Amino acid sequence: MPDTTPVAPPPLPKSQPSFGKRYRTVLKLVGVGVLILLLLIPLGMITGVLSDRLSRRNEAVTDITSSWGREQCVIGPVLIIPYQYRFKTVKEVTGKDGKIEKREVEEVATAWAYFLPELLNVTGDAETQMLHRGIYEAAVFRAQVKLSGRFSAPDFGPFKIDPKDVQWKDAMVTVAVSDLRGTREGLVLDWGGVKRPLLPGSQVPGYTTGATATLADEKPINAPVEFSIPIDFNGSEGIYFAPFGVQNEATLKSNWPDPSFKGAFLPTERSVRDNGFDAKWKVSYYGRSYPQSWTSQMGNDRFTTQAVSQSVFGAQFLSVLDAYRYVERSIKYGVLFLVLVFTTFFLFEVTARQKIHPLQYLMVGAALCLFFLLLLAISEFRSFSLAYLIAAAASTALITWYCRSFLGGGVRTLIIGAGLAGVYTFLYITLRQQDYALLMGAIALFVLLGVVMYVTRKIDWYARDSGA
Repeated sequence: MPDTTPVAPPPLPKSQPSFGKRYRTVLKLVGVGVLILLLLIPLGMITGVLSDRLSRRNEAVTDITSSWGREQCVIGPVLIIPYQYRFKTVKEVTGKDGKIEKREVEEVATAWAYFLPELLNVTGDAETQMLHRGIYEAAVFRAQVKLSGRFSAPDFGPFKIDPKDVQWKDAMVTVAVSDLRGTREGLVLDWGGVKRPLLPGSQVPGYTTGATATLADEKPINAPVEFSIPIDFNGSEGIYFAPFGVQNEATLKSNWPDPSFKGAFLPTERSVRDNGFDAKWKVSYYGRSYPQSWTSQMGNDRFTTQAVSQSVFGAQFLSVLDAYRYVERSIKYGVLFLVLVFTTFFLFEVTARQKIHPLQYLMVGAALCLFFLLLLAISEFRSFSLAYLIAAAASTALITWYCRSFLGGGVRTLIIGAGLAGVYTFLYITLRQQDYALLMGAIALFVLLGVVMYVTRKIDWYARDSGA
């Protein structure tokens, strides 16, 4: 007999959780990432505002320095002596019969011999001050520079110049200076104890601004001659000198507390203090590419403005990092701020089952972005340190107050406030460390990643989503 016992129908399958519930942690994480990407838009806009303000500042500085005096470069002195030489050329002449004939004739022309000093001593004292144009300021200086040293007796032998062809009465000493607008009194050359006025215009090949003195002495220079040229001028940005001597010694002092020594040679001695600096250079002519003497007839290609500019040395009177550069560097850490705060919120949601709405993420992110705009605005009127303190305190207070409303106060709010204070403090220290900023930032990121990994090491992400 067949079994007629009724068979119960199979149980209905349990309803499966929706895709959103099954992967809500992943979706939440993706959403946080999207919010961070969206907040890069206001960060980029703040960067644009910074570029605009920096451009306006640069225009104001250019306007100030163009009126006061630009970067100064002192080139010289150079002893220039003209001489005559003879050469043969072919010319067309008319003969007695009226026919045009080509004949070789001898003509006389004038060339110039250039001699650099055997010994060059440079002493300079640059007094800096700040000039303002609106809310912007520029560092300018007034410098008293003295060029002194010794010229050897000119040697025309290597150039095969007959001494009787040398025109000693037209010899001159010239110096090139970038800008002499700040000179209040006439410049004077002391040539072997004889004072000779320096007239505007430089005769150094390739340079037009400067001064030149005519020696007006028909006696040949048969012995070394001591010289000195005091120069008083205005300038900005920096001051540089060219090592024209066989042996060069330069000393420069200033009340500028943050110099940047630049050029082909660094000081052999330096002393930088809060109220200024002193620096001393000792340079030989082996460190340059141009010769000690040459003639225009030779067409020497080694003495060029490029060769001279590559040999100059001196100091720059510009802050390596001003307020705008600090703000620019701080904005680069904006993404780090967003990631750290949003990661903290995300961990609260994962570990403490704290629900945080995306709009609340967005509000906190906007406050973090506003910190950089506030920092830029205040730093134009106050020192960067004070501006940073005000902006960081305001941002931390605003975010902490807002988080208190949806985190329920207590430990979580304190974590956010203390974390922000710590991050802002670390960022300030990093900004001030020009050489170790990258190392400090890398170590900090490594430590923070380790903290996040430690907090989340025991979370069962699959169980969390499946149990949702």
